[in-house]
Amino acid sequence: MDMQVWRSRLMTGQWFSHLPAPLQNSLLAAAKVRRLSSGQRLFKRGDPPCGLYAVIEGAVRIGAVSEQGKEALLSLVESPHWFGEICLFDGQPRTHDAFGLGQCILLHIPQAALLAMLDEQPVYWRQLALLMSQKLRLTFISLEQLSLMPAPARLAHRLLMIAKGYGEIDPPRRVLQLPQEQLASMLSLSRQTTNQLLKDLQGQGIVNLKYGEIEILDAERLRALAIF
Repeated sequence: MDMQVWRSRLMTGQWFSHLPAPLQNSLLAAAKVRRLSSGQRLFKRGDPPCGLYAVIEGAVRIGAVSEQGKEALLSLVESPHWFGEICLFDGQPRTHDAFGLGQCILLHIPQAALLAMLDEQPVYWRQLALLMSQKLRLTFISLEQLSLMPAPARLAHRLLMIAKGYGEIDPPRRVLQLPQEQLASMLSLSRQTTNQLLKDLQGQGIVNLKYGEIEILDAERLRALAIF
C-alpha cells in the first residue's frame, strides 16, 4: 500500500480533505505504517505522548478498564478517522487505552515530527485544534444525551452518528460492523436492554440485525426516533 492509496483513503474524511495541501503532504511524508492484530494494544492510559494516528483499515477501540475489569468503551475509531491529538496540545499522558479491533492498518505521525512541523508552520495548529474541537463537541452532546435522552433515542442517535463516522463520512454507511456488546458499552446500557431495543427496531423494519452487524434500512425513521 503506497502513499497514493493512503491519500485516497484519507481524502474520504472531512478533516483531512479540508487541510491545506502542504499540510496533507507533510503529514503523509512523516507517516509510518503501524499494523495491529485483533486485540493488540496500541497504547494504554498513562503512556507518554506518541503522536497522531489515522486509521486506514480496520478499527481501533478507545476506552478504559476499571480495577474490577469492567470496560467503558468510548468509541470505535474507523477509517478515515484521526485520533491521538489531545496529547499533542498538553504533552500529558494518554487518557485512555487503544486496542485493535480486527486487523488494523494505521498511519502514525510521531510526536517529535509533528511538533517540528508545527514549530515551522505555527498556522497549522488551528487545523489540529479543529480536529480536537470536533471531538469535544461530540463529547458534550453525548453527556447531554446520557442525562436527558431515554435509551431508545440515545441508541438511534448513536447509530446515526456511527453511520456518519461522527461527522467524517458522507454519504453515511448503511452497514455498521458493530457488535451489540460494544454498542451497549458506548451507551452505558446493558447488553440485554440494547438487544431488546435493536430487536424492536428490527421489528419495525428500521434496521436489520446480523452477527456483529447492524444494517440501517430506514435512516429517516431512525432520525425521527433520535429526536427527543
